[in-house]
Order: sequence, then structure tokens, then C-alpha cells
Amino acid sequence: MKKEMKRLFLTISVVLFLSVSAFADEPQKFSPEKFQAEMEQFITQEACLTPEEAAKFFPLLREMHQKQRAIHSQIKKECKIKPVDEAECKKCVQKRDVYELELKSIQQTYHNKFFCVLPASKVYDVIKAEDRFHRRAFKNWGKNKDDHNHHHKHQPKK
Repeated sequence: MKKEMKRLFLTISVVLFLSVSAFADEPQKFSPEKFQAEMEQFITQEACLTPEEAAKFFPLLREMHQKQRAIHSQIKKECKIKPVDEAECKKCVQKRDVYELELKSIQQTYHNKFFCVLPASKVYDVIKAEDRFHRRAFKNWGKNKDDHNHHHKHQPKK
């Protein structure tokens, strides 16, 4: 259960990362297409996927991510503003729990689909590689943001 919560936290962190990056005042705008391509290249290398395996696997991964993004959008939409009373706060938390269980169910369903196109050992490697990619992306995003803010602090005012 602890691993599942870590993975769920990581997934939520990535979605937050993507959302914040999309609206950040960075010199280089976030490109979902570039992020996707870099992630797929990283996973292909780390999990040693053949071109045939990659061709079968990545459409399923993209489909899973699309379904997960839809759930994350619902969470964001419905729990955007903190409710004013305890009963509504409780309802919001419970609704979020339902969404998070749905995210886990989607993930489990797709892991089973992955087993149909990849050996279990490669599915394991893919999951680990995706986690590493997201951690690195999130870490680098924080570093780039700090560098960007530091750069602007020392710019002369016009």
C-alpha cells in the first residue's frame, strides 16, 4: 500500500509539475510533446525496449496517461476552492479519495494490458524508468526555476 501511495503521489506531482510548467514565466515554454518524446526515449533506453516493443507499448502508455489526466482535471475542477464548512470539506476529501482510487484502478488495468505486449520484467523496468524520469524532470524543473528567478533578481531595471 505504501508503494501505491508513493506512486500516486508521484503521479499527482507530475501533473502539478506539468500544470505549473505550462504557466511558468520561463524563457523556454514547456512543451508537452517534447516532454513526451524525452520520456519515451528515456524509457526505451532504460527498459531496453526493442522498436517493435516500443511501437506496441507507447500507445497504451499514452492512453493510460490521457485517462489519468482526465481524472486529475476532475480533481482540480471539483476541489479548486476550499469549502467553507466542515461537511463540504469532508465531502471534497471523500470525493478526492474516490478519484484517487479510480487513478489506481486505471493504472492497474493498464499494467495488465502492458503484460500483453511486454514481458513482466520489462513492464517492471518501464515503471521504474518512468518514475526516475519524472523525479529527474521535477528536480530539474525546480533547479531551472531557481536559476531563472536568480537571473531576474540581478537584472538592471529599465
